[in-house]
Amino acid sequence: MDSAEATHPARIMVFGVTGSGKTTLAKEIARRTGLPCVLIDDLTWQPGWIPVPVDEQRRILGEVCDGDHWVIDHGYRAWVDIPLARTDLIVALDYPRLLSLARLVRRCLTNLLSRRQLCNGNTESLRNLLGRDSIIAWHFTSFRRKRRRMRAWLADPDAPAVVLFRWPRDAAAWVASLPPYA
Repeated sequence: MDSAEATHPARIMVFGVTGSGKTTLAKEIARRTGLPCVLIDDLTWQPGWIPVPVDEQRRILGEVCDGDHWVIDHGYRAWVDIPLARTDLIVALDYPRLLSLARLVRRCLTNLLSRRQLCNGNTESLRNLLGRDSIIAWHFTSFRRKRRRMRAWLADPDAPAVVLFRWPRDAAAWVASLPPYA
């Protein structure tokens, strides 16, 4: 990464454990910098929580990542290679399990009770929250793997630059220090 990219990254991938606040942080980075924010769930879920086929996800993400300026809020295993090839900076949210789980449960319950529309008109349901494939179950299934991935990127000199945060206050302070993209 050259010095201009280090001070003004133009392609940022926010990555973290489930429930860490990737989408919220990506939106805040975009607001602060003026970079366009692409919310991955909008591209990967159809109405009724039907997943977009992986080949279509890869095509769409390829188009997004061909752009010169973006912030994305995730890196799904099926296509993380696409943004990694172009990312200037990975913002890694390596928060403690209890913190991210508490945030996730609170968010899911709030969305369930408010019937707030999520990506593509989808809403939380009790069945979705308690099922084997629920996002809460996914938190337990994916937590260690995502942590290992973030730490491996941080240790890999050939990976894109990584800023790793262990606490939300540190991520918030970092975002507050970002200049507008020039």
